[in-house]
Amino acid sequence: MAKDDRLNDELPKWDVALASMAREECAKLQRPLRLTDFHRLAAEYSIRFDDIMDTVFKLVIHGRWRYRDSRGVLHAITQATLDSLYVERRLRSEDLQVFDGEWSPSVEQD
Repeated sequence: MAKDDRLNDELPKWDVALASMAREECAKLQRPLRLTDFHRLAAEYSIRFDDIMDTVFKLVIHGRWRYRDSRGVLHAITQATLDSLYVERRLRSEDLQVFDGEWSPSVEQD
């Protein structure tokens, strides 16, 4: 494997600043986050909601976070799932309403 390939494998596939913000909010609230929390953070920090959700979805895809539906059932999310939600290169809030459960870090991380 070439050095550039290894470097690309080590680079996060998500926005690390948004991931950190979500993790801090989860720790501050001492509970998993819901869509209403992500909407509030987007408004509070003037960040697009879909950018936050793109990051959170990618964290779940890569095993850093987990998603439980409103019944508490853990769900895997794949890149294909995320790709299917994009409309004109954006995630729309109304299309994400089916993800009305809880989002949380899956393990303790540095």
